Amino acid sequence: MKLPKMVLFDYGQTLIAEQKFDGIKGTEAVLQYAVKNKYHLSAEQIQARANEINREFGRFDPEKRHLFQIEIPNTMFTPYLYESQGIEIALSNSEIDTVFWNAAAPGAPTEGIQKFLEYLKQKGIRTGVISNISYAPSVVAERINRLLPENTFEFIITSSNFIFRKPHQRIFDLALEKADLKPEEVWYIGDQYECDIKGPLNAGLLPVWYIGAIDLSYTEDKSILTVANWEELRLRMEEAGTD
Repeated sequence: MKLPKMVLFDYGQTLIAEQKFDGIKGTEAVLQYAVKNKYHLSAEQIQARANEINREFGRFDPEKRHLFQIEIPNTMFTPYLYESQGIEIALSNSEIDTVFWNAAAPGAPTEGIQKFLEYLKQKGIRTGVISNISYAPSVVAERINRLLPENTFEFIITSSNFIFRKPHQRIFDLALEKADLKPEEVWYIGDQYECDIKGPLNAGLLPVWYIGAIDLSYTEDKSILTVANWEELRLRMEEAGTD
């Protein structure tokens, strides 16, 4: 195992551990900015409609989300959701994303990630992010930079900005182009096997399976470098650096 020139990270449950998603709380927060609610709908009713639409698309199903490889960004989803139900919100789409996300799924850095990022910086190993996420790119970047203010990420690639979702190879190819690196020079770290392990593996990157904050059931794959915490990965990298 050779040390990489760059390490790319997944966002959710890898860099940031999010609390269990609560769409009703998010919608309640957004409704505080409603200037029109024609049918006097509750947050529960609005979220039920959102869930119905998402089921039609196949979005967010834990068992099938890796099959959905084209993103529907919230900048398209949210206006339809509210306007189709006679609701007007006195916020921009990105502001709705911020209000909704902060209420529905607040997050905190995974334990030890700041120290690990500092280690990579000291080693001169570049870093970046690739995330399957429907929130506006600026909103995602704001959250990451607020929760990890010392990061030196060269870019934050979101499926909401670049169409393709992991495990689609095109989103990894985009990262390699932006980094100007070859696949074998880059590691990708994530928690979701189909997207974050099979995706980079098929694109030629070395995948690392981080299970420290995993929110899905999983079956161990001994062929993949798997770590339960960031200190474990640092030690493995130190061993690689002495080979």
